[in-house]
Amino acid sequence: MSDPNRIIVVLDYPDAASAMALAQRLDPAHCRVKVGKELFTAAGPSVVEALQQRGFDVFLDLKYHDIPNTVAGACRAAAALGVWMVNVHAGGGRAMLAAAREAVDRVPGRKPLLIGVTVLTSLDDAALSEVGIGCGAAAQVERLATLTSDCGLDGVVCSAAEAALVSAATRPGFLKVTPGIRLAGDAKGDQRRVVTPADAIRMGADYLVIGRSITHAADPLAVLEDIRHGLHAR
Repeated sequence: MSDPNRIIVVLDYPDAASAMALAQRLDPAHCRVKVGKELFTAAGPSVVEALQQRGFDVFLDLKYHDIPNTVAGACRAAAALGVWMVNVHAGGGRAMLAAAREAVDRVPGRKPLLIGVTVLTSLDDAALSEVGIGCGAAAQVERLATLTSDCGLDGVVCSAAEAALVSAATRPGFLKVTPGIRLAGDAKGDQRRVVTPADAIRMGADYLVIGRSITHAADPLAVLEDIRHGLHAR
């Protein structure tokens, strides 16, 4: 993995002003940012455009999951926004994944990375069993990562704990985007499968999605720089 800018800071805020206030304290040369459902629903495409104007690459984390035609249209719209990365739920199936891939490929100019979400890091084996997935998180991640790779997407969202098995099951260069990253001593919150930044890289993660450890810090930039220093010192 040659990309030195591997940290994606989560902008989970209820309004654009709060998100931009944090963005102003960060350096786009040292991180990317993630816009998720709450912020995008509240502020719309304009917040994505504002972040891009400040120099940030934006991961649009809306986890599209619908019939193939609907997902294809959503991916085209995301690509037209100029985002760096967009994701879909791998559980939507082969036809949906293929439609998303085709839609992004048809967009002129720079194309976003297209990533499939495997198993949310808020879920563990017991939670998956309740919804009828009895094989466990690791096996489900492997199954969905293999399907996503076969459909030509650029990578998956998974826990860093599953990065090695994803690498073994997929083609070379297939990306592992890993949420559930916490600093040592941080509370897990609503996450279940959590990993520290250094351990995530050691396990084979390509990009680290980090939220509260940075955004709730008194000095977010200082925490970001500490994490970056730790990764580069490895």
